[in-house]
Amino acid sequence: MPQADLAWLLAAFALVALMFPGLAFYYGGLLGTNNVLNMFMMVLSTLAVTAVLYVLYGYGMVSGNSIGGLGLIGNPLEFFGMSGFEVDDGTGGPQPIYWAAFFILFAAITIAIVASGAAGRMKFGAWIVFSAIWLTLVYFPIAHWVFTYTDEETGYVGGWLRNVVQLHDFAGGTAVHMTAGVAALALALVLGKHKAPQPKPHNLPFVILGAGILWFGWFGFNGGSAAGANFLSQYVIMTTFLSGCAGIVGYLLVERLRDGRPTTLGLVTGAIAGLVGITPSADAVSPLGALFVGIASGATVCWAITWKKKWGVDDTLDAFAVHGIGGIVGTLCVVLIGASSAPAGVTGVLFGGDWSILWRELTAIVATCAYTFVATYAIAWTMNKTMNIRVAEEAEHRGLDVTLHAESAYAAAE
Repeated sequence: MPQADLAWLLAAFALVALMFPGLAFYYGGLLGTNNVLNMFMMVLSTLAVTAVLYVLYGYGMVSGNSIGGLGLIGNPLEFFGMSGFEVDDGTGGPQPIYWAAFFILFAAITIAIVASGAAGRMKFGAWIVFSAIWLTLVYFPIAHWVFTYTDEETGYVGGWLRNVVQLHDFAGGTAVHMTAGVAALALALVLGKHKAPQPKPHNLPFVILGAGILWFGWFGFNGGSAAGANFLSQYVIMTTFLSGCAGIVGYLLVERLRDGRPTTLGLVTGAIAGLVGITPSADAVSPLGALFVGIASGATVCWAITWKKKWGVDDTLDAFAVHGIGGIVGTLCVVLIGASSAPAGVTGVLFGGDWSILWRELTAIVATCAYTFVATYAIAWTMNKTMNIRVAEEAEHRGLDVTLHAESAYAAAE
């Protein structure tokens, strides 16, 4: 029933929209008291920037007919201003205007995650400019590679990873999580390490609340990607739930072995890692496989955070470990344990599947990560040379809430 599909997808849109305050609480709680509002500003501003760009040319760059038939980028003028979307086709089901709105949220949450790499040391105006350039030059092209299908009947050409390489990525392990994690790392490297001492997370209840809201929204993120109120949406909601739970187990096991004690922060980080891991594989693994995805993602992310600390990389909120590494693990799980009985019908190599799936997924991983890192580093480096994107050392010590926004989250911090 088209009306049932539309009802579920409208609910999924609302769930994904709720992820933005959830991410703001999650990241804000991890910082000191003097940078909370700045992080809220960075995360929530991505909605405004992305919506404007998507209406002007972003939808065309992502979903438009590929320029020259190369599968690299859609025609930015094809849907300029979303003209023609005002007409109801009379079916009662979801229409292009809905999908444009839904994918605005996908793009916005991706750049919002990147904000973590700049926490506490980037000018807010520079962040807005960076967001617009990054979406245009990095996210929109990669989203076209991954999300846009070719239609041979109409001659419509989609992205090269989806249609030529035949990548399997259910809801954005590459275009969303790998790009966000790798971009956060590149931005952090350009900005350099913090000069002010970094306090421990100031509000773990904020972090827990934010993680819970993110988990809640993830059911809309993955469930809405099923494109209707159908069996697939039911299936991916279950695998999403299971992987989040198992991510907790995997992370806490490694944390217990590494540090001698499990922590609340480890619990919520493990849950997010499991949710990241299942995003590309939610329709391709069995329920038992979803548990494996969660445990593998949680354990690997915990190890990756340890590696980051040893190498001295100042990716403040661990976006590269959680989203970059977690997205890679989830994508590789399609290769290893894809179940022919799952809706996607992909058979992993451990179950006798064709080894060609390995090169397809690896090609997507390497292309996504390499392009994202090089392009993001180039954007941030160029901006830093031309407009100095980092705040002054004094502002960093005082905190960006007061110095950039003349506000304080807590009266005692004024």
